[in-house]
Amino acid sequence: MLSRTADNLFWMCRYTERAENTARMLDVNLQMSLLPQDAQAREGSWLAVLRISELQGLYRARHAAISPHDVLHFMVRDAENPSSIYSCVRAARENARAVRGSLTTEVWETYNTTWLELQKHLHTGLLERNPGEFFEWMKFRSHLARGVTIGTMLEDEALYFLRIGMHLERADNTARMLDVKFHERGGNGHAADARNDAAAPPTAAQSEFYRWSALLSSVSGLEIYRKVYRDVITPDRVAELLILHPDMPRSLLAAIHALSDDLARVANQRSAETQRRAGMLRAELQYGRVEDILASGLHQYLEHFLDRINDLGNRISQDFLVPLSA
Repeated sequence: MLSRTADNLFWMCRYTERAENTARMLDVNLQMSLLPQDAQAREGSWLAVLRISELQGLYRARHAAISPHDVLHFMVRDAENPSSIYSCVRAARENARAVRGSLTTEVWETYNTTWLELQKHLHTGLLERNPGEFFEWMKFRSHLARGVTIGTMLEDEALYFLRIGMHLERADNTARMLDVKFHERGGNGHAADARNDAAAPPTAAQSEFYRWSALLSSVSGLEIYRKVYRDVITPDRVAELLILHPDMPRSLLAAIHALSDDLARVANQRSAETQRRAGMLRAELQYGRVEDILASGLHQYLEHFLDRINDLGNRISQDFLVPLSA
């Protein structure tokens, strides 16, 4: 496959995944903002949205203060924010248009319709009128694109590069959300912090419950958590589910496992080192224990993971795609 085609397919799916993840994050944050909390906590939760995407600097260059209205506008509508839903859907559609010959008609029409409907929803004010409905629409369109792709595409290199982009973006987003949410607690993610929650005052315990429930909801993991653990929500188990559980679709292990498999399917003469690094990361996750991760510091672990994900993305670009520096 031509590197330019592989590049378009990779980024088409990666941008769609990013738009869905942004919608999930904003939707949950909006719901959490309705709970009783002081002004500082409310501002901190919206700042966390920017921190997850590393957009604090760009946001502050455009807005004087942190407010729900401005953050929503910045993360949804702002065409100059490369990670806004508008920018991601536009980029996904442009990449799809560039490789229409490699896609089925159904896949192209799904991406094109999503772009057209997004413009209509933003023009008619759906975001301001009913933000929850808007975010559900965005998640549904991403689910639809994924389902149509799996249901209609030939299982060849085109599909593999689509999945590589999706799982790389998913692993990156899950790690960022975990890191920021644990930092919001004011701790370093150590096991002792998790055990101390049991002795917290009732109001603090309730706040913790809603915080972890919100994080799980943002990755469609609340019902999965209840199925797996059948017990109260605790930070260490949330970390275990989202990092090490192989059957949780958005866990780091599940994403890296799928990424490693698809890298093996598209392997070329230059990609042996990239496959080795992906395989090492998968093995560490597969045989890791959450007790060890928390004892050594969750923040440090996730920072190191994100560095390795970034390295894998750069190496995939060098091995298969149009180099990022081109």
